[in-house]
Parts: sequence; C-alpha cells; structure tokens
Amino acid sequence: MTTGRLPDHEQRILNEMERALRRDRRLDRRLRTGRLRRRPDLSRVTHYRPHVLTVILLLAVSIALMVTGIVTSRPAAIWTFAAVWPLALFALFRLLCRWTEP
Repeated sequence: MTTGRLPDHEQRILNEMERALRRDRRLDRRLRTGRLRRRPDLSRVTHYRPHVLTVILLLAVSIALMVTGIVTSRPAAIWTFAAVWPLALFALFRLLCRWTEP
C-alpha cells in the first residue's frame, strides 16, 4: 500500500466522518475525561493567575481559621487552616510575580 494521497471520493468520505465526530459532544467529553495521565500537568499550575479578590478572600479565610483553631483547639479548624494556608500563600506568591513581571 502506498502512503500517497487518498482518492478524492475517499478523502470526501473521510472529511465527512471527521466533521461528524467533531460535532459529537458526548464523544468529545469522553475522550477528554477518559485520558489517564501518569503525571499531573504542572503547566496549569505555573500559569495560574489569581485575581486580587481571590487572594484577599483566601487570606481572610486563612486568618479566620487560624484564630478559630487557636481559640477553640478544634482539630477540624486546625486541619482546614493547614489545607487553606498553603493555597493562600501560593496565590499570593503568583499575584506578586504577576505584578513584578516586566
């Protein structure tokens, strides 16, 4: 079999099949969500650009959880603070990096 160009009628059939597959939203969703990645995609993390309000909200929630954890000594408040605090710091760091870019 040669690796040359397909005959015109076969190329038209192939193009029609590709168009029909592109229009199938259910298939597209299955193909996108069905992929198993061996490693997490870190490019999404490095391109994260938080808004100022997001950072302010994360920091306010973190401080409120810290105060609640100190006052009540409840493990749930302490563990929630431990989960939210690094996210707030990361968002703050990315915001500062965005502001200092030339």
